Amino acid sequence: MCGITGVFAFNEIGRFNLPNISLATETLEHRGPDFQKVFVGDFVALGHRRLSIIDLNPQSNQPMSAEDGRYQLVFNGEIYNYKLLRQELESKGVQFKTESDTEVLLQLLIHEGKDALNILNGFFAFAFYDQQKEEMLVARDRFGIKPLYYLEDEDRFIFASELKAILKFGIEKTIDTTSLYTYLQLNYLPAPMSMVKGVKKLMPGKYAIVKKKSIEINSYYELKNTFEKPFQGSYEDAQVQLKELMEKAVERRLVADVPLGTFLSGGVDSSIISTIASKKVDGLHTFSIGYKGNSFFDETEYANAVAKHIGSRHQVFSLSLDDLYGYLPKMLKSLSEPFADSSALPVFVLSQLTKENVTVALSGDGADELFAGYNKHAALYRLWHPGTKEKMVSSLSPLWNILPKSRNNLLGNLSRQLKKFADASQLDIQSQYWMLASLQTVRKATDLLSNTILEDIDFEAFDLWKDQLLSTLSSKSINQSLQLDQELVLQGDMLQKVDLMSMQHALEVRVPFLDHELVAFANSLPEEFKVNGKRKKMILQDAFRDILPVKIYNRPKHGFEVPLLDWLRKDLKQDIENKWLDKERIEKQEVFDWEGITALKKKLFSNNPEDSHAHIWALIVFQEWYSEYMN
Repeated sequence: MCGITGVFAFNEIGRFNLPNISLATETLEHRGPDFQKVFVGDFVALGHRRLSIIDLNPQSNQPMSAEDGRYQLVFNGEIYNYKLLRQELESKGVQFKTESDTEVLLQLLIHEGKDALNILNGFFAFAFYDQQKEEMLVARDRFGIKPLYYLEDEDRFIFASELKAILKFGIEKTIDTTSLYTYLQLNYLPAPMSMVKGVKKLMPGKYAIVKKKSIEINSYYELKNTFEKPFQGSYEDAQVQLKELMEKAVERRLVADVPLGTFLSGGVDSSIISTIASKKVDGLHTFSIGYKGNSFFDETEYANAVAKHIGSRHQVFSLSLDDLYGYLPKMLKSLSEPFADSSALPVFVLSQLTKENVTVALSGDGADELFAGYNKHAALYRLWHPGTKEKMVSSLSPLWNILPKSRNNLLGNLSRQLKKFADASQLDIQSQYWMLASLQTVRKATDLLSNTILEDIDFEAFDLWKDQLLSTLSSKSINQSLQLDQELVLQGDMLQKVDLMSMQHALEVRVPFLDHELVAFANSLPEEFKVNGKRKKMILQDAFRDILPVKIYNRPKHGFEVPLLDWLRKDLKQDIENKWLDKERIEKQEVFDWEGITALKKKLFSNNPEDSHAHIWALIVFQEWYSEYMN
């Protein structure tokens, strides 16, 4: 796991960017504190920050070059099947100098070119440069586990693991207003969007061939294809196969030359991974985070039960709200692009504390998007298969409108969910999905933006992107909604969060549920194996029921939520009023509309805050980013 950056100059003007490679590489130090190195050629410069995981020998440092110097590689990620690929290459006469997966990838690309992408099992973003052909292959893994930003114009092609590195090449810094409009609705930016105009994210499963006169982007993996080969066996057959694939996926991700552990929240997903890993790693380290004195958010009793059950060396990082709050400034400072999923804060803290003990951690990310684990999936199922209760909830919409709504207590959260369900019942299926996947309506997002910004937004482009995305949902199909989740929520929110927060502390997080063989199997399963009117993630729960504690079943799902509402109303109130959303700043900035901001703040401090705290948080994150990178 590392940080990479580079530039391909198309002409003499573009070559003026080459000296910036060292500065751009230095900005990624947190991703790879062990070593920095750059390669500078006539028209290409590559930079790498290394986090040593496999083969700690300096010979495995990057950029890594072939013996004759023709090829250069910078690579971020891990190739789990590298030993098998190495054996195949050795049978063809290839000789190796290191024990690293980097050298295997280098040799594989030399011999197979872009076709190598189809046989890689792992997560990655890399750039492979052929000096003789003056051609560069840039690629990102199938699901977008590892990030890759890029900018292209008539003079150059620039890429990096994070946006902040691209900014070091002296590019024009202008807000992408269409992306801002999207961000206010989702609280994150899915690929290919970024907050800086001209900078994009390479889509998952894509590769680019970069030459002096052309850039060609193609797909080597299509997620939709995994849904087109339906599983033919029984529910029992599927459970057996799921267990076998899960065992293999975890085992592949236990290879490391540094200390390794697992995140253990006490949910089904992390419990499965930790239980399997504990059978293969003696004295497995497991880690969880808890909230002192806040039973609504604290879930450590479930993690403790699993840890005791599997005999792991478990550490609970029990924090007060004041403790958690103390990490906030550093977390905000770490964001090189606005990202407003508030659960990023506990992941940031968990990653920092975990890194004090291990360098690699396995997590349960991806399971919800594969097996229908969110409340959204249960809501969609009930919307599409309404019974008496569902019809009653929809008919009582006037009641839900007047009841106070909040995420911070059981009754307020229930009222919020019932209101959202009733509203969604009046929409078409695509609008239902968008409503349940977003935190703010189009109208409310528009109300927050200044006329200057609104005039610049390409609403037609946004509508086209949204329509193309939602076209996947052509019927009342949970599997189609899961495909959308994997394309939108998983890569844009969940994986981006884990990468941003863990790599800030040079902690490598591996995600067994996103082994591409397991993903293909999960997506082939009929939706009735995953969700019904009463249960979510059915097959995942049933397949591993015999190895997990009974305690973790039928428990409420909170995720890594934080008590934002209390903070915004108390600890952060002065900063909201006098710093982030101060009238003078808002009017001078000309990004947001003061009347819209005022109405939102009034909602926050009312008896019925609804989701206003999430919208305010998105504005705070944006303002911190704007001050750090755009001024």
